[in-house]
Amino acid sequence: MRLFLAIRPPRAVLDHLEPAFDGVRDRAGRALCWTEPEQRHLTLAFHPEVPAGAVDDVVAVAGRIAAGHGPLDLHLAGAGEFSHRTLWVGVGGQVRELGALLAEPWLADDDGRDRRRAHLTVAPVSGAALRPRGRRRGEPRPPAPATVLLAEAVRALAVYRGPEWTADEVEVVASRLGEGRSGGPLHEVLATVPLRG
Repeated sequence: MRLFLAIRPPRAVLDHLEPAFDGVRDRAGRALCWTEPEQRHLTLAFHPEVPAGAVDDVVAVAGRIAAGHGPLDLHLAGAGEFSHRTLWVGVGGQVRELGALLAEPWLADDDGRDRRRAHLTVAPVSGAALRPRGRRRGEPRPPAPATVLLAEAVRALAVYRGPEWTADEVEVVASRLGEGRSGGPLHEVLATVPLRG
């Protein structure tokens, strides 16, 4: 079973973000595949293969770790992209404390290293994205159209700042590939554990 641990912004926070995408969506057309708002979350840890019988152990470890961290005042802010393939929205507020939470060894084989910054994935590049045009020998390789669109989207969203919310729990979520809308992943919350600090 694929599991991840996440903080999910409240619906009002996600709804506030939607109008910021209007111009970006129009410009991108089908080049970006927008995630559904209810699927958006801040991933703390991910494990691609957890035996079904070990889920209770993961929830217990998550509960112990979360109990050592207090609630976090956060807001969505700015944007970026990973590897010219994925648009994300950043997080502001108590980011140092959020970083400490990200660094925790949530799973037995997870040492907490190499964790990316906290982010909300909003749009990977789709298979329908245009490919770079051909070029003549000696001409510089033109940037892929999707790379240009992502750069424009990041610039357009750079000034975004959403409303603040208090994150007071961590979700343990099962991710079932191909079972969600349009063949995407289906996320099922298996448990929540409080941030008590």
